[in-house]
Amino acid sequence: MPIYIMMTKLTDEGRKTIKKKPDRIKEVNKEVEAMGIKILAQYAIMGPYDFLNILEAPDNATVTKLSVELGSRGTVIPSTFPALTVDELIEALKK
Repeated sequence: MPIYIMMTKLTDEGRKTIKKKPDRIKEVNKEVEAMGIKILAQYAIMGPYDFLNILEAPDNATVTKLSVELGSRGTVIPSTFPALTVDELIEALKK
């Protein structure tokens, strides 16, 4: 399945939510997985983004649906990027 990188920024509301209820992060992860998306890795990071997630999903439409769902809640602003392994890139360049 394709791999995606999702980076998210917390909104003010999102920061309030996880400060009051840090376990909300894991609850959202369960919702993501119920959509057929596997979370391969998840990191809290410093800088312009608050979280970096490496996801495996069936297709672009599924990841787009996730991005819209999360963004519509008003707690995070997601940015999602499709990712290729270096070997996949090399094979694509050879075609």
